[in-house]
Amino acid sequence: MPSNNINLNEWRERAIAFEGALNSVVLGLDKQVRALTIAIFSRGHVLLEGDVGVGKTTLLRAAARLLGGEYQRIEGAIDLMPSDFLYHAYLDQNGQPAVAPGPLLQHEEALAVFFFNEINRARPQAHSLLLRLMAERSVNAFNRDYHFPHLTVFADRNRLEREETFELPAAARDRFFMEISIDAPNDRELQRDLMFNQRFHNVDALINTLQAGLVPYAELNAVAETIQGNVRAELPLQDYAVNLWRALRNPAEAGVEFDDIDSSKLVAGGASPRGMAMLMRAARCRAWLENRDYLTPDDIRAVFHDTVSHRVFFSPAYELRRETLAPRLLNSVIDKVSA
Repeated sequence: MPSNNINLNEWRERAIAFEGALNSVVLGLDKQVRALTIAIFSRGHVLLEGDVGVGKTTLLRAAARLLGGEYQRIEGAIDLMPSDFLYHAYLDQNGQPAVAPGPLLQHEEALAVFFFNEINRARPQAHSLLLRLMAERSVNAFNRDYHFPHLTVFADRNRLEREETFELPAAARDRFFMEISIDAPNDRELQRDLMFNQRFHNVDALINTLQAGLVPYAELNAVAETIQGNVRAELPLQDYAVNLWRALRNPAEAGVEFDDIDSSKLVAGGASPRGMAMLMRAARCRAWLENRDYLTPDDIRAVFHDTVSHRVFFSPAYELRRETLAPRLLNSVIDKVSA
């Protein structure tokens, strides 16, 4: 239940400061930083996708520092197994076999951020453990359950390399609150700054300039629920959101048409009730950041792509063209459905 002791105005100022701090270490990513902020204050997990070297890891490491708490990271690899998250075996100083906690279990409930780098390099076995971790914020090891009530999972993948990579299963993708695309800045002055300002050349030093724990991670659960309970959705807005959902699931019936695509055979599934509920959580958080206690269609449109695109699954004839078809479908649905 929302807490009466939480001052949402003070927390909004803290969220804006969080955004400003992130924008000080990555340039030209204002939209992506806003999306990441919404996901964090909605208590959702985040997947970043983009080319190599565009700042995905820097952005996630910076967010982890600003949240404070314990931080762990694991690198995706083709031989990574679920056990590698939980423990590692070694020979102790006496030459005897020993077991030490892995990255997930070292800090137990104090773990605030778990970062899965290059997630698409890991096999489906590793993704299966991640699925429970994101869904329940818990894992089972050594005959007991470990709980991580304040955990946020960050992951990234680059979209260039396809060899020795594995596509995330639909269930795992659906557990990510947002899937955010990161591109290099196109502004000439920003490009000049990134090339010649030495401040951006040492990532460790850059991140260490940020205030650790600017947003206390252990309070976010209560803050997020207070935000959700404080932002209302009037009936016409609810009708608009439902109409968007229906158009996503059956574009042809909603009158969404394409010159080169049979819209009646385009969508195989997705846009689940869970996914649409996450869309509304994101929209409410966006309204709060805009200093409103009510939703508008603009709040939904602002988070629509990042929260929904990865949750719509196309029929086999079209799935290979996902990168271009998903934005077209979502844009067409927004254009077609009247607010």
